[in-house]
Amino acid sequence: MQTHQSAGQTPLSAQYRIGIVGLGYVGLPLAVAFGGKYQTLGFDINEKRVQELKEGFDRTKEVTSEALKASSGLSITYDTTELANVNFFIVTVPTPIDSAKRPDLTPLVKASTMLGQILKPGDIVVYESTVYPGATEEVCKPLLESHSGLTHGKDFFLGYSPERINPGDKKHRVTDIVKVTSGCCEQAADIIDGIYKDIIHAGTHKASSIKVAEAAKVIENTQRDLNIALINELAMIFDRLDIDTHEVLAAAATKWNFLPFKPGLVGGHCIGVDPYYLTHKAQAIGYHPEIILAGRRINDNMAIYVAEQVVKLMMKRQIHVVQSKILVMGLSFKEDCPDIRNTKVVDMIAELRTYNADVSVYDPCIDKNEAKHEYGYDVITYWDDLQAIVAKQTFDGIILAVGHAQFLQLKPEDFKKLVQSKGVIFDVKGVLPLDIIDGRL
Repeated sequence: MQTHQSAGQTPLSAQYRIGIVGLGYVGLPLAVAFGGKYQTLGFDINEKRVQELKEGFDRTKEVTSEALKASSGLSITYDTTELANVNFFIVTVPTPIDSAKRPDLTPLVKASTMLGQILKPGDIVVYESTVYPGATEEVCKPLLESHSGLTHGKDFFLGYSPERINPGDKKHRVTDIVKVTSGCCEQAADIIDGIYKDIIHAGTHKASSIKVAEAAKVIENTQRDLNIALINELAMIFDRLDIDTHEVLAAAATKWNFLPFKPGLVGGHCIGVDPYYLTHKAQAIGYHPEIILAGRRINDNMAIYVAEQVVKLMMKRQIHVVQSKILVMGLSFKEDCPDIRNTKVVDMIAELRTYNADVSVYDPCIDKNEAKHEYGYDVITYWDDLQAIVAKQTFDGIILAVGHAQFLQLKPEDFKKLVQSKGVIFDVKGVLPLDIIDGRL
């Protein structure tokens, strides 16, 4: 291996061909960025996904068709044999949790097994998938060695660079966010850092070890999770004191060092998942984390709390909750994003249905076929279709669950037309005018 490029040396872009394994919210933007500088191969096992991307369509809405076309060095495939020409692999597969909230490393194991079967001497493998500290060297390295017959640190080299993609955020893109990098040895770390520096305009931060880089990722989201949990608990306390949480936060925010967190549902594949990777590892080494798990319990139960608040408001209005019609606006885990993985909105819907309420879901940002497949929901995705339903019967309650820009563009009278005269409007996000809502977190 050669180290940093210096005068007279061959540039890294000529030495390495990049292979991105997994073309989801993390992998695709990364592949497009690398494709502007390096010969890059984007790989995904989903043939439909690959075909859509070849046609210039990204269903995650993270990359435009123009950006795909402009990435001149990028090619896309689902054929593993094409990866044989790659010598710098970046793994960006998902790392979810199972039903018992334990790390599910199945995608990571499958990707490592696949790469082990094509690995060559001199290859570098960098993992970006969120894991607990130690997973890259304890789980992935043995798989790569056993399936390749090669020796790590001698024949091939490992690195870790945590993803920092923020789905739906058009301001903070992959190249605009400082990238943490690391390698198994100083030489590998220098090469990995140098390759990322070629595309990351914001610069890089080279960690001292793979474990440090892994730990940095899980605490980023654990910190946010705990801060939101604190505000959620405060919201429940202030509700009992008949104090508006958002007014309290606005007052407290006048102090320069007050952190601007708001109450809400915490779902998705990062903040609602990553802390469990850290607590899993902590418990494996004999330490029982208390604060982290307490925060997770609060945030995991917020969807049920919202449902209960709405039911109470309806009962105060003497609206019969059984067989009532409730409209939930938004299904994705965050605003202006089509991702419905691990969305806590489904927990809220499930709780409302325990009261035998008739719940409809409206979300113009998601794929209705995906919602049907994942949750069995027949989601309304067009405003005209929603209007056709309201023309026959208005709703007894509306819950703004996700703050999509399309929802915020609606006028107060648009919301009022959706509900009956004494119907309830509950604002989970705290973004609607106070004079049209009946409650908020």
